[in-house]
Amino acid sequence: MPTQPNRRNFIKTTSLATLALAMPASLSAKSSELLAYVGTYTNKGSKGIYVCKFDLSTGELKPFSNIQSDSPAFLAIDRKRKFLYAANEIGQFQGKSSGAVSAFSINQKTGELTFLNQQATNSPGPCSVIVDKTGKCVLSANYSGGSVSVFTTKADGSLNEVSDLVQHQGSSINPNRQKEPHAHTIIVDDSNRFAFCADLGLDKVMIYKLDAKKGKLTPNTSAFTSVKPGAGPRHFKIHPNNKFAYVINELDETVTAFAFDKKQGTLTEIQAISTLPADFTGTSYCADVHIHPSGRFLYGSNRGHDSIVVFAIDPASGKLSFVEHQSTQGKWPRNFAVDPTGQFLLVANQNTDNIVSFRIDAQTGKLTPTGKTVEISQPVCIKLIPPFS
Repeated sequence: MPTQPNRRNFIKTTSLATLALAMPASLSAKSSELLAYVGTYTNKGSKGIYVCKFDLSTGELKPFSNIQSDSPAFLAIDRKRKFLYAANEIGQFQGKSSGAVSAFSINQKTGELTFLNQQATNSPGPCSVIVDKTGKCVLSANYSGGSVSVFTTKADGSLNEVSDLVQHQGSSINPNRQKEPHAHTIIVDDSNRFAFCADLGLDKVMIYKLDAKKGKLTPNTSAFTSVKPGAGPRHFKIHPNNKFAYVINELDETVTAFAFDKKQGTLTEIQAISTLPADFTGTSYCADVHIHPSGRFLYGSNRGHDSIVVFAIDPASGKLSFVEHQSTQGKWPRNFAVDPTGQFLLVANQNTDNIVSFRIDAQTGKLTPTGKTVEISQPVCIKLIPPFS
């Protein structure tokens, strides 16, 4: 059972042509399936990371392999699809207050995983991991430690020891959740010059300059942008057009939209919008956020309301307008994924141990259940990639 699960316990217009250019060559209109990797919490019977096939004609997900790993709660795959990295969301590693990141090679014929190595994050509770655009460095956001760890990679995809550890400082207004920093997600922009870390405890999106070769972070000239006090920023995404960015806020159930200056790496707030129905009176917490490959729609998950909220994105302003709420047909939808063809959305319902698929309407962004579901213990993260030719 993982140590330091405090946060889990506390809260039981890009064209289609542009999209086609962005897809790997092996993913054509004739592709019938994708590979899927599912990260889990392993304190209730999960076997670690599950390797699956996803049928693009039916929306069915079928696990066919797995590899043991200790609570691999978040996954990242390099651009060449050769390596997978997992954030082991634990509080103790090798006798120290630390989590870990594990490296795996991906079999280029079957998609199955082979363990390479594992390195300490030197800070507990890593809950997000990303590979930079060059594949030369891996970064993790450490929730319990309130920090970001950086690793450089070896030629075989394995990890060197931590090359940089950036400790966040401060707090915000929520006495239960924001007494200290809680780094929640880390991403790198398309230019590979900037790294963005949403810190739930600080109500800030921290902005860093990234030196991928050395595996170092330095504060950007504009070192952060703040959201509304008590919002609790959690997951962050940049729009495919590199003009807008969005953060979903766990504590006040909103999405904050920003204008993004890709040259300066700066964010300017343009909107904050609720993820919940106006008449909802229960308890709910936001989790994940994704943008449709077309750039036309944004999706967010609500744990408690147990729904996916759908927004349309205005291509000129970047502002969001509500489309619908869709039940996830399970409890506590932590993370989810939109497939790279834009046809399906898969939701990981952590507390009901199931993954449910939905078909996406290309014109409206609305979701329709496919009727396909698969049981996996405590699913947390889903990553989809094209199969290997």
